[in-house]
Amino acid sequence: MNPDQTNTKAVGPFPVFAGEDLTAARSRLCVLTHDTNVPEIKLPTADTDDAIFQVQEGVADTALDSAERFAPHREFRVPLKGACVPGGRLVLADAGTAADKGKLRAVPAAAGTYTVRAIAREVGVDTQHVLVEAVSPFTVTVAG
Repeated sequence: MNPDQTNTKAVGPFPVFAGEDLTAARSRLCVLTHDTNVPEIKLPTADTDDAIFQVQEGVADTALDSAERFAPHREFRVPLKGACVPGGRLVLADAGTAADKGKLRAVPAAAGTYTVRAIAREVGVDTQHVLVEAVSPFTVTVAG
């Protein structure tokens, strides 16, 4: 046993406070941040945010929630914006739309650079909790 690795957890959810109202955000991707050095989770506000965790409970602001690392080589179900096909690359939905924060969507056709977070494992339709394979985030550029 490595004595330096006390108080660690290899995989699974961990307790953390909600930094905003997450009551409607269960299973969405979120960002680990802090309030006066106290860890908390919030929904992403931009595609470039480090949304590498998933909200597990969905609770009111300042309540104790739990989050799980949206880790590569693992399957998750995440709310979908729009539609997707198996093997489709998925990125964060438009964080400018409050109802879509933390959801995933297929890579848009609009020109831009997007961060791929997962690969769809099944056909998905709008609002479905689609089965995805989490990946190490990487960028793709759609030419205009």
